[in-house]
Amino acid sequence: MESDESEVRSVSVSILSVTPDSPAERAGILPGERIVSVNGEPVTDEIDYQALTASRRLLVCVEGQEGERELTVVKPEYEPFGLCLDEREAMKPRHCRNKCIFCFVDQLPGGMRDTLYVKDDDWRLSLMMGNYVTLTNIDDREFARILARKASPLYISVHATDPEIRCRMLSNPHAGSLMERLCALKDHGLEFHCQIVLCPGVNDGAVLTRSLEDLASLYPASRSVAVVPVGLTAFRRDLPALTAFDSQRAAAVLDQLEEMQQRFLSSLGTRFVYPSDEFYCKCSRPLPRDEDYEDYPQIENGVGMLRQLERECLEAAEDLREEAVPAPPPRTLLIPTGVSAQPFISALCEKYAPPGTELRVVSVRNRFFGESITVTGLIVGQDLIHTLKDQPGDEILICDTMLRENTDRFLDDTTLEEVSAQLRRPLRVVRNQGDSLLRALWGLEDEHG
Repeated sequence: MESDESEVRSVSVSILSVTPDSPAERAGILPGERIVSVNGEPVTDEIDYQALTASRRLLVCVEGQEGERELTVVKPEYEPFGLCLDEREAMKPRHCRNKCIFCFVDQLPGGMRDTLYVKDDDWRLSLMMGNYVTLTNIDDREFARILARKASPLYISVHATDPEIRCRMLSNPHAGSLMERLCALKDHGLEFHCQIVLCPGVNDGAVLTRSLEDLASLYPASRSVAVVPVGLTAFRRDLPALTAFDSQRAAAVLDQLEEMQQRFLSSLGTRFVYPSDEFYCKCSRPLPRDEDYEDYPQIENGVGMLRQLERECLEAAEDLREEAVPAPPPRTLLIPTGVSAQPFISALCEKYAPPGTELRVVSVRNRFFGESITVTGLIVGQDLIHTLKDQPGDEILICDTMLRENTDRFLDDTTLEEVSAQLRRPLRVVRNQGDSLLRALWGLEDEHG
């Protein structure tokens, strides 16, 4: 595979700080110097640094104002070496090389913040944060580094194991060698989880069956597969024509996957493949049992999130009963949610709401991205204002998945304060966890902030 000359890595990384009384400080390494290599191997990022400094005996090459110098360090094995590297330099995300026919970023409206249009595809972020990657933007040398550093588990966007179909879906002629690389990961003792974005008429049906059978053949290195429906916004200009899932198509996919789950459970001892909650919501089919999700390996992909929320609510309700928490004064709560999950969330909240509390669980039609987008996490501030402005209520509970991570902003760049001011009511951000939801329903502070 060709290399990306625009992303050639530096041969050294700047040191931001040195931990007091650490092996690095005792060796005389100073902030502002650059770490070049450890035991003869170059340090290009945090992955290299952590792997190479785990050894007991280190030959460390650093570069300062006086040039390079080598230091011999002996320390207990696995004791932290004591350097904080400049992550802005060492871990700058690597960009995606694909032009996927279903890419959500390509379907965003214009005029949003620049950061929302950035497409990363970085195996290091997959290892450290669980980001899904395609492995199409790394050459053979970089793949050898993945094997050498024992990067496991990784999270791989598969979509199809058929080389021709995967190349077409990713619009990348280098995307067809995935199975060879997955086999190499298995041969080196590495594990990975997979996802398939399912597009009707493209990678469903027999193509999906082949993909799942190919991936299952690599079990237990191949740990699990999530199947999620393609999301189509109203801004698919000059993009390939794709079809959204309706109730009938969603039901057909569930029939296919549930049959394969039983096959895998018999042959592998695990269901292995898990449809996302959205498939069940689209065709109004009951969710699987809690135990059917096994250890919830694909929870971050929206697989089992609703069932887990229900279980957490049950556990939290038992805690509240033990605490003998009194019911709050009568009030009306507005709870906006995505169209697909509204029936489930409404039933859940009604079950656990305190006496005297009136609930209005309101489905928010997505005018910003288009009404085919029905998930809660893509509700924006403008649509909240439009939907709730005439709805009576004392307080509005919103799920934290609507907000950009670690911010008070929705995807349309409106803020919590702006939405609250427009609706003239307080907004309470509720973590996507059962105890947080119940405490909000009962008017209690969230124990976890």
